[in-house]
Amino acid sequence: MAMTLREIVLCAMLIFVIGVSVLNQTLSSTSSISQILQPAQHNPQSSIPLSSPSSTTPSSSTLQKSQDKTLRLNHLQVIGTHNSYHREVSLPERVIFPSLMANVDPDVENYYYSHASVTDQLEHQRVRSFEFDIYVDTKGGLYSDPLIRQRANMSETDKLHYALPQAVMKEPGVKVLHIADADVGTICHTLVECLGQVKAWSKSKNKQHVPIPILLEFKMTEAGIEQAGGVRAEKWTVEALDRVDAEIRSVFADDELITPDDIRKRAQDATGRKDLTLEEAVLLASTRDGGGWPTLSASRGKVFFVMDNEPTHPIQIREPYRSGGRENLEGRVIFTNSVPGEPDAAFIKRNDPLTGENMRQIRELVAMGYFIRTRADEPIQVLLRNETGMRDAALASGAHIVSTDWPGVGMGARYNSDYVVMLPGARAARCNPVNAPADCDDDILEDL
Repeated sequence: MAMTLREIVLCAMLIFVIGVSVLNQTLSSTSSISQILQPAQHNPQSSIPLSSPSSTTPSSSTLQKSQDKTLRLNHLQVIGTHNSYHREVSLPERVIFPSLMANVDPDVENYYYSHASVTDQLEHQRVRSFEFDIYVDTKGGLYSDPLIRQRANMSETDKLHYALPQAVMKEPGVKVLHIADADVGTICHTLVECLGQVKAWSKSKNKQHVPIPILLEFKMTEAGIEQAGGVRAEKWTVEALDRVDAEIRSVFADDELITPDDIRKRAQDATGRKDLTLEEAVLLASTRDGGGWPTLSASRGKVFFVMDNEPTHPIQIREPYRSGGRENLEGRVIFTNSVPGEPDAAFIKRNDPLTGENMRQIRELVAMGYFIRTRADEPIQVLLRNETGMRDAALASGAHIVSTDWPGVGMGARYNSDYVVMLPGARAARCNPVNAPADCDDDILEDL
């Protein structure tokens, strides 16, 4: 049946009204969606939008600062280099090196290794501990003309390439080298120079690195090389040892160092016991007692020094260093290599982590609170025998410093070996496998 004109008009009007209603609803929905998708406007008074990741995930910096307040310096393990300054003898010198060393050490192949610069060890090999061998040279020039270079048939090019910096060598000051007159190659020639390079790198990282322990071995010349025509070293008198302290302090300010007094006096003030020895202060591990090694908050970006010389070695360094009423190393910079039960016992060296009960003993010393150094290898022998047992034992022992001559990938390739000593993940530091708290996080120990 045909619709009338009036019915057609009414039907059209109804369709129009329905269409307008639908359009309004659509526009309203679109506006609401647009507001949801629109980025939040900055308003200092408003809370952070829920979509912001910073409200749910703390930054690594925040986590690090929180962990630093409770984690202590001795809760870490780092890789260090043995004879960190060492450069092996040149090819011309190698011709006469065995005969010169015959009465010192006939196993001369153990000396054929070289280290990168201080900066490269820190930056690229993730080394966080050094060892420098030092000789006193109060007048200067004592080690400026090594016997081996006098006798080696070196070309003019070789002489220039391997030349020692004469201006530096002839100045008074503590010198750095391995065996005077025989094994003299080094990446830095004076203690001040070597330490200056550590400080420069530290400054470039805004002092945000984990604390860096530095071993010092006080050396004397070898009698066999003296007899062959080499120089005779000056003795390590109390005055000479005072000079080492002074040279360290000439590079590092008090607030860049961790010293024996820092630990002992903090524990004494906290307990009210002015008779506390350094050992007692170190072994007071609870924060409440104010003892133990400093937290990372208090030690990040700092360095501290430990003595490599054995406490009972015939060439005595420890006794004169702590003489004159300094049994607790009062006023001294360096922690001596001591023995448990002695007032100065804080640092203890246990180089062999593998033989007999050594592993157990190291782990016990770490758990008690002493700071321990061990070694992962003995120069190239482990490479030639393809042995990794000493390295694996050193890392598992919990020793705070694991020293090696091979901290970089490819260094052993010349001996047909891929041997290397690194922490898991090539980290600069890790939570100590023996005494670190269960919630210690490797990933935020050092983020430079």
